[in-house]
Amino acid sequence: MKALAKEGIQSRSTEELTGIGSWFAGRVKTLHPKLFGGILAPRTEEGVKEMASHEIFPFDLVAVHLYPFEEALEKGDADFGKMIELIDVGGPSLLRAAAKNFKWVVPVPGPSEAETVLKELRESKGSLSYATRRALAAEVFKRTLLYDSAIYSWLGLVAAQRPTSAQLQPPPAMVVRHLPAERLRYGENPHQMSWVYALSSPGVPLTPWPLKVVKGDALSYNNYLDMETTLSLMSEFEEPAAAVVKHATPCGVATGKSIEKAIEDAIATDEVARYGCVIAVNRPITSASMDVMKGTFVDLLVGPEYSEDVLERLTKRPKLKAVRLEGKIEDIVARPRLEARTAAGRFLVEECDQRRLSMDSLRQVSKLKASPDELKALAFAWRVVRHVRSNAIVLAAGTRTVGIGGGQTSRVGAVNDAVRVAGDRAKGAVMASDAYFPFPDGVEAACSAGVKAIIQPGGSIRDKESIEAADRLGVSMYLTGWRVFRH
Repeated sequence: MKALAKEGIQSRSTEELTGIGSWFAGRVKTLHPKLFGGILAPRTEEGVKEMASHEIFPFDLVAVHLYPFEEALEKGDADFGKMIELIDVGGPSLLRAAAKNFKWVVPVPGPSEAETVLKELRESKGSLSYATRRALAAEVFKRTLLYDSAIYSWLGLVAAQRPTSAQLQPPPAMVVRHLPAERLRYGENPHQMSWVYALSSPGVPLTPWPLKVVKGDALSYNNYLDMETTLSLMSEFEEPAAAVVKHATPCGVATGKSIEKAIEDAIATDEVARYGCVIAVNRPITSASMDVMKGTFVDLLVGPEYSEDVLERLTKRPKLKAVRLEGKIEDIVARPRLEARTAAGRFLVEECDQRRLSMDSLRQVSKLKASPDELKALAFAWRVVRHVRSNAIVLAAGTRTVGIGGGQTSRVGAVNDAVRVAGDRAKGAVMASDAYFPFPDGVEAACSAGVKAIIQPGGSIRDKESIEAADRLGVSMYLTGWRVFRH
């Protein structure tokens, strides 16, 4: 009221209309029939008479600014009691009542809608069209839906306290919200339209996406899919790491003592597949980093920081897009979350695979034992293969990939692809397979190329044949007991 008075606008308090003041520290103030009657009453002859009989005043416009629950949730610094008090009850109720009666009452759910209303009122000399009223009513229900979904997600998260996979229950409802601020240029192909949405449900809070395009066009549908793979890979490593991705699957991954060395080794994995790739790193991109990438056609570059001289150099590469990670990778991909796909007219949702490998849990099934260096390489290869499309095979030497085969309809086909990419580098390398070997042919193909150690889930009825092949060919084999199949 003070703000209105300051602008010279006459106003009356709700207490004058309801006579109840503010009960329970403001929890009950607007929830009164004299207010809701004035909003919901039809402006027919009968409605006007009934309002008069109850001494109810009609409202022509209802503008509400909801309690800032969502803002507090995003900041993450409010305690439970404060969050409960930020759950607005009266505000959404008033807006919904006005929206239901939009034929006679104008609902205004926020400042941007207020600007729209004021503009039309000025242009039409005090009236609003039916189309505008209806659009405002729809905006109200969208606004309250998102508001309630934020509360729903928060209460579900508080109650769940992150259950284990064994305790995890399917969310009874999910909320998908459009993010107009994150514009997509097109879908998988330029003739397809595409949009970006955020997914949230109880127990799994809305995943932030603190990425900013610092150079180049808006991101495309495919750029998002590629970034998902690169950032998921980066979340696997604390040491300097680089990932080269093409068509949402890795074609080169490495860690090193420096980010430049990691980039060099990742790029070197596959000189053909890297054309038009996405490269992501977990360290600041320097001029030396750019030197290493010279001669490689990079479509998208993702990193936590770009120096001014690097940004200047990027302007000389007109087709390259650069994205800066404004936060921690683990805040985007490494925490519990859901992922979704559509198939056959259905919406499929699963918990993201974030299970970590414990080397102590590996089961040696071959006669030959791997050396400490080979075990380290096996652990690295396993962390990479989980991000390759199945059937997936990764050959690694130390902490760099030398050959990757993925998306094949047979496991031996994936082995052959990885071996072909590796060439002579397969000699002395280790191999990771995302699922079991259904036949010994995959093991035989790897060993004939020079592979010395294998890590795989096991679980085939022919495991014995694969193990016997490893023993016959003089390589070590370890089973994880669980697969990392990515369809």
